[in-house]
Amino acid sequence: MAKKRKRRAGPGSRPGGQTGTSTKDRVYEASAVKPAPATPGGPNRLERKELARRQREVIRKRMARRRAARRAGTWIAVAAVAAVVIVLIAQSSGKAGELNGEEKRLLAQAPAAATAAGCSGVKTVPPYNPSSEDRTHIGTAGGPATMPPLSSYQSQPPASGPHNPTPLAAGQYPDPPPIDQAIHSLEHGAVIIWYDPAALSTKALTDLQTFFVKKDESGKVIIAPYNYPSQGAAGKLPTGKQMVVVAWHRMETCSKVSLPVAFDFVYHYDSGFRVRDYKGEAPEPTTPIG
Repeated sequence: MAKKRKRRAGPGSRPGGQTGTSTKDRVYEASAVKPAPATPGGPNRLERKELARRQREVIRKRMARRRAARRAGTWIAVAAVAAVVIVLIAQSSGKAGELNGEEKRLLAQAPAAATAAGCSGVKTVPPYNPSSEDRTHIGTAGGPATMPPLSSYQSQPPASGPHNPTPLAAGQYPDPPPIDQAIHSLEHGAVIIWYDPAALSTKALTDLQTFFVKKDESGKVIIAPYNYPSQGAAGKLPTGKQMVVVAWHRMETCSKVSLPVAFDFVYHYDSGFRVRDYKGEAPEPTTPIG
């Protein structure tokens, strides 16, 4: 009986006599395969992928530049508007907390103007008697039923005392306003520039009214004629006085109307003035008067 000849294992044989390429060999062979050459006339798959990536990058950078330009334009516009506002404010009234040129001139002129206008200087007016009624509201508990006569107040015009529950709004009045409301405004830090109706046609009064009509100068300033005939002598300014400037418990009388004197008083006793140099003693200086 002839012996079977053993078959010599070849390079691709497997254990047990199986032939073929092993898994390891197949991976090696696959990794060694080079990409197919580009098809004549067009890019292959890898080249198309790279081209698409580059196009996306170009678009991304372009959009980023546009967003940056829009943001820059917005900030430039905001800055321009802010600059215009600052310039307008500076031109109209100077910086907050500072006096403008005209105001500085008026304060510098005030001492000489006070002498020329025959002013008394600022005096302290004592509280209403009884002092328990110095701040009472007329017609309410603790206050008188009706307004007491002007002659019962410590000064004419009054600088404190029983008053109307509603304050008088700041501004200029062509006719004598309700004086009980005016007294209430003093309690809230207002200044009242009372003038004799006989001074109505004078240039000094016109200058004063023109100055205080300006927005930056109005504050809590009230300008009005003092004339209450039913109150007798107490319903008129003291004899020989054309202007009396009043704050809570403070008063200055002048023989003539004087803008520098009036502004100097307002600067120190109007709690609503934009520059803070308040020296008054109004009980409610931060309360508005309308």
